[in-house]
Formats: sequence, structure tokens, C-alpha cells
Amino acid sequence: MHETGSLRTVVERNFGAAWLTGIAMVVATIVFAAIGELPIRDPDSLIPGYIRFPAIVLGAIALDIVPRVAWRARRAPRTVGRHWRDVLRERWPASHWRYAVGGVTAWYLCYAAFRNLKSMAPFINEKSWDVEFARIDRELWFGKEPATVLHDLFGTGIAAHFFSTVYFIWIALVPVSIAIALVFTRSTRAGSWYVTAVAFDWALGALFYILFPSVGPVYNAQQRGMFDGLPETYNTRLADSMWDDRVAVLGDRFASGTLQTIAAFPSLHVGIMVTICLVVSYIGLSRWIRITAWVFLGLTVLATIYLGWHFFIDVLAGAALGSFTVWAAAMVTGNRVGLRPQLRRPAEDEPAAAVSQEADAQGR
Repeated sequence: MHETGSLRTVVERNFGAAWLTGIAMVVATIVFAAIGELPIRDPDSLIPGYIRFPAIVLGAIALDIVPRVAWRARRAPRTVGRHWRDVLRERWPASHWRYAVGGVTAWYLCYAAFRNLKSMAPFINEKSWDVEFARIDRELWFGKEPATVLHDLFGTGIAAHFFSTVYFIWIALVPVSIAIALVFTRSTRAGSWYVTAVAFDWALGALFYILFPSVGPVYNAQQRGMFDGLPETYNTRLADSMWDDRVAVLGDRFASGTLQTIAAFPSLHVGIMVTICLVVSYIGLSRWIRITAWVFLGLTVLATIYLGWHFFIDVLAGAALGSFTVWAAAMVTGNRVGLRPQLRRPAEDEPAAAVSQEADAQGR
């Protein structure tokens, strides 16, 4: 019983479900590439993700170690080497190195496969759902266009720059949050829960992109005029760049040398933010962190609609997806009581081991 429980704990803590998800996504990517004669590419052309993401984690590890060493050696600089070894031993035993490296590798596997599957979506399923989603939006908003309502409410000047900044911050937030989960969160249960949930977000997002292809209001022929009045921002330049990539890929999938990254349903911006909000709430992080996360979720919802990246129905679907993945990840990482998500504390992991150690001590 003890050995089985220990093996299960190792699998739960060390991203077993995330690895399986990544492998399944890679297999799907290879199959679709073979059937559709589609290329498989590195998703990051400037700085490859397999360099960028480990670099972020290593940078976070340095940020975890260096200040502690500097503080301990502040009165005796010559002791830096000894304190460095002490901090490494305390904060980064071999088990935590395996945990961090395993986590970022499993996550990148899912991410790289996701980006390729997203690019393949218009080749796999040529139908577009933009007309249907736009109609559903108007029905939900009593005959009005959600983006137009927000433009009238917030204006099309400073608000456009503000929401563009929100969108940009989100792009940086995901890899940074992964680094935090793998480096600064000492609870491997919590980190495994979050990274696995994001892996599930990527997997389900790719599935829905293939089942319900759409480009979103800013690219939809019947709606794109609504966004012509917005000033030039980082967002408009990014939107133009992404459309150019899509045109190039659809024109010649091999000669384009890139991936197309446009897909609207569901909104993973919203989905992953919901995942973040729920996880930080379940694991009981500081109140200001929880409030900040929920506020940023609200801003993300507004930004994606205001800027035209997503339909309102995409937002609803993204919220549902993000909620489900948190629950599903809780089930497979052992963070549950029955079917209710709950963070497992270290003392709860292997009670049998504690009993055994106590018995050994008494015997000695």
C-alpha cells in the first residue's frame, strides 16, 4: 500500500497528466500533418520556445537564489560561495530540479503542439462559424454589437491604448505564471495542479479550434469596419501581422515559413485567466493576489471584446473551459476531496510514511 501510494504521489506531483496530454497532442499533430500534408514548425520564430521558456525558469531560479545569498553574505562577502551552496541545498535539492525541469518541459510540449494544431485548424475544417457566433452575440446583447457598445461606453482614444496594454500584459503573464508555479511555489501539489490545468487549456482549446473554426470580429468581413476608428496601437500592429501570417500560410503552407495563429472560439485569454483566478483562490494565496487576478480577468474580458479578438460567446466558452480544466486537473493531481477540488497539504500526502518513520524512531 505504501509503495503504491508513493508512486501515485510521484505521478500526481510530477505532471503525469500534463505529459500524457502533451504526448497525445503531439501524436494528433503528426497525424494531421501526415493526412493533410501540413508542415510542423517551431512555434516561435524569433527566440525558440525551447530556449525562451527554460530561460524564464532559470531566470526565476536565479531570482530565487541570488537575493537569499546576498542577504546571508551581506556582512561577510567572502562567504558567498558557502551561502550559495547552502541555499542551493535548502531550496533546490535534486527532487525540485526534476520537478521544475519536468514541469516546464511538459508544458512546452503541450504549447508547441497547441500552436501547430491551431495553425492546422483551417485546413482540417474549412467551415467558418463567424456568422453564427456574430448572430448569437447580437441575440445575447439585445440586437447590439458587443464591441460597439464598449466603444460607445469607453470611447476610442485612451481606452484603446489601455486595453491594448492589458492584452500585451496577458501575453507575458502566462510564461511568468508558469515560472512562479515551478520556482517560487514550494508546494509541488499546487504547482502541478496549475501547470496541468494550463496544459488541459491548450488541449481543449486546440480541439475546439478544429471543431468550430472562426477568426473573430476584427477579421470578420461583416464586422471589421467597427474597429477602423480605433487608433494605432500595439494591438492593431499585432492584428495586422497575424492576418498577414494567416494569408501567407493559407496561400502556401510550406513556403510561408510560419504558423497562422488566428482562432477565436473559445477565448483562451479568458480561459487561462479563469484558470489562474480559480487556482490562486483554491490554494489560498494572499488576498491582494486573488483580487488582482480577478480584476485582471475582468479587464481581459473587456479587452478581448473591445479590440475585436473575440465574440462574447467566445468569452463565455473560455470561462467554462477554464473552470473545467481547474476541476479536471484537481482530480488527476490528487488535489481533491471526493469530486471537490481542494489543495492537498504536505502532511496529507503520505500519512503511512509518517507512521512508518515514527515506528522506526521508537524502535531505535
